[in-house]
Amino acid sequence: MRLLERLMLEQAFDKKLPQMFLLLVNLAATLFMTGVIWFVQVVHYPLFARVGASSFPQYEVLHSQATSAVVAVPMLIELFTGAALCVQKPDKIDAWLLWLGLAMLGAIWVSTMFVQVPKHNLLAGGFNAEVHHSLVSTNWVRTVLWSARSLLILWALWKTLE
Repeated sequence: MRLLERLMLEQAFDKKLPQMFLLLVNLAATLFMTGVIWFVQVVHYPLFARVGASSFPQYEVLHSQATSAVVAVPMLIELFTGAALCVQKPDKIDAWLLWLGLAMLGAIWVSTMFVQVPKHNLLAGGFNAEVHHSLVSTNWVRTVLWSARSLLILWALWKTLE
């Protein structure tokens, strides 16, 4: 009997460990990106207007390169672990919660590729107050979505630990 109990416990542990690992890595990436997006939204993007017209094109190119270097890996980790959680769902988390989180990521990626990146490309040609204002205002979509994802994944973790 003890052997059977031990084998069942080991099997349960083997299943839960990868799920918990995925959840924690996803949470870490999400919280990291939430911090980055709030900094960008409240501090970094508004300061674009203070760079100066003559040096702005070079600044914008350097900003885009440096930002990509910082966020590319965490964004990919968040995406892949978010998708993996939908496939390998932890027992105590409702599937809709994980799919909602993945849909939020999809909206973030769409906004990044089809809204923010094109605006940065326009700004690389020189500062334009209208494009800058649009960049800041449309970035609220990503800021709200990443903030909501943080709460969602924290809730998922709480449900898992219940």
